[in-house]
Amino acid sequence: MNNSPIGIFDSGVGGTSIWKEIHDLLPLENTVYLADSKNAPYGNKSVDEIISLSIKNTDLLLQLGCKIIVVACNTASTNAISLLREKYNVPIIGIEPAIKPAVLKTRTKNIGILATKGTLSSILFHSTSEKLTYGITITEVIGEGLVTLIEKGKINSKELKLLLQKYLQPMLEADIDYIVLGCSHFPYLIPHLKKILPSNIKIIDSGEAVAKQTQNILNQNNLMRIEKSLPTLQFFSNDNIGTLKMFLKDFSNNISIKKINF
Repeated sequence: MNNSPIGIFDSGVGGTSIWKEIHDLLPLENTVYLADSKNAPYGNKSVDEIISLSIKNTDLLLQLGCKIIVVACNTASTNAISLLREKYNVPIIGIEPAIKPAVLKTRTKNIGILATKGTLSSILFHSTSEKLTYGITITEVIGEGLVTLIEKGKINSKELKLLLQKYLQPMLEADIDYIVLGCSHFPYLIPHLKKILPSNIKIIDSGEAVAKQTQNILNQNNLMRIEKSLPTLQFFSNDNIGTLKMFLKDFSNNISIKKINF
């Protein structure tokens, strides 16, 4: 199993932000990435739909021989991770909004969270946030429409920038000093966020933490790749692969990007 790939799935292209962190930390590991763009966004779907899609994606990654599964989608993680861990015998790593570092570092005692409806309404998110945020005021904002625009590659569109300004306004009014990105698509918005937010507001996402947890779990289970040859980096989407290619353009010489039905 050591030389088998790490499997990663997301509701679309956003999880490539997680893949990049994993590949940066573990550059010799083989990876298989599934972009379920046909069903994006997950954030507006029912819990049953999210669970069903998560099972479908996990089944395919296991059929492709993956040794570990990274759920690079906040909505899928917060709604389906417990069931996935019960159902499968491979290590499964999830992603949650990185509330803890923001809570520990905030000086204004006000933090913002930009996420999807599916993440913010999940039982896991609420139980986690309640434990961590005593004495802290959280401004939660649903980033409605952002994932769809990112999936279409409209990362620099006027529509996206206007939406961001609208969603950030209540956070600015609440005097936040940290904003937590609760969707793996949203790290691609950081250049815009830095232009809109004052410099004292820090931006936190979960990518680096997920990569470190993946490394830890591989080590604990003796699953680190043994071969030292160049890794195989495979990406599959069930929709237009143009946006996937756009976000992975810096890796174009080393990767395979294909459209398949799943």
